[in-house]
Amino acid sequence: MPVLTRLIPSPVVVDISRGALDDLAGLLADQRISGSGKLSIAVSGGSGQALRERLAPVLPEADWYPVADGTIDSAVQLADDIKGKRYDAVVGLGGGKIIDVAKYAAARVGLPMVAVATNLSHDGICSPVSILDNDNGRGSYGVPTPIAMVVDLAVIRDAPARFVRSGIGDALSNISAIADWELAHRINGEPVDGLAAAMARTAGEAVLRHPGTVGDDEFLTVLAEALVLSGIAMSISGDTRPSSGACHEISHAFDLLHPKRSALHGEQVGLGAAFAMHLRGAHEESQLFAEVLRRHGLPVLPEEIGFSADEFVRAVAYAPQTRPGRFTILEHLDLSTDQIRDAYSEYATTISS
Repeated sequence: MPVLTRLIPSPVVVDISRGALDDLAGLLADQRISGSGKLSIAVSGGSGQALRERLAPVLPEADWYPVADGTIDSAVQLADDIKGKRYDAVVGLGGGKIIDVAKYAAARVGLPMVAVATNLSHDGICSPVSILDNDNGRGSYGVPTPIAMVVDLAVIRDAPARFVRSGIGDALSNISAIADWELAHRINGEPVDGLAAAMARTAGEAVLRHPGTVGDDEFLTVLAEALVLSGIAMSISGDTRPSSGACHEISHAFDLLHPKRSALHGEQVGLGAAFAMHLRGAHEESQLFAEVLRRHGLPVLPEEIGFSADEFVRAVAYAPQTRPGRFTILEHLDLSTDQIRDAYSEYATTISS
């Protein structure tokens, strides 16, 4: 009998620990990613500056590239700046925007990319996708998975708590996204990759059931692991299906309809996931989502992120247009605006009781 298997794109090393940044050079050398230390390091101009001052002495061969924002223009500029300079790898040192820019630039010049996350705001830290702002709003660009993933818990503890909490909403939304994927399988016969689904669901459940808070290293480790697993799940499936369903459609609708007012990604998808669970009749699960989101200081009602109930209803009605071809509970129910309004009223009453 032949032995059948498949290769799974994933980092060669994942280091989630307190003080992980202290031996970044050694880790990259040990893993044969960069023995020379010749690195291109993308860093933000704000919080990244302090880390640059800390790491520059131990990475003397590295060149540092400040990144202004998370736009496609910044990513292309970074790629142009590092092209032809014989770097071993591109390092994205910062939050989601910096890492997404670095992933895109690395892909454009054909170099491996190392993700060094300074907050845990969403699962893009280890995903095969770069989310970048462009002239039409925001786009998703396919890129290779980072070759290494480093999370220093001491650095994460210094990040604004709101950004770390945002990652909780993104991790929890996996559970709703998997429910949508399974619905698409039942209704339309869409294939489900069982391994990708298992990874994404496990990631979401680990965060949902953990009793800790963002003040605990143990919880931060679980959250970081969940976001890494979510990214690998997307690599396995070859798309964002394991982590993106109705919850993300609703979030994309907020981004498109209110680009100047949208909240953090994880805040929006967490709220979207709780409402989507309510729509599919999983009221106990929806209430559990709301309880956990509230415990972590995340929104469960649109008013908590500056949107009225009517604006939320309009966003839900618009949401299916954000991902043509993706089948979720929103496409399945195909609710009218009045039906969405009634469902939201019921949801708001249920989670408040």
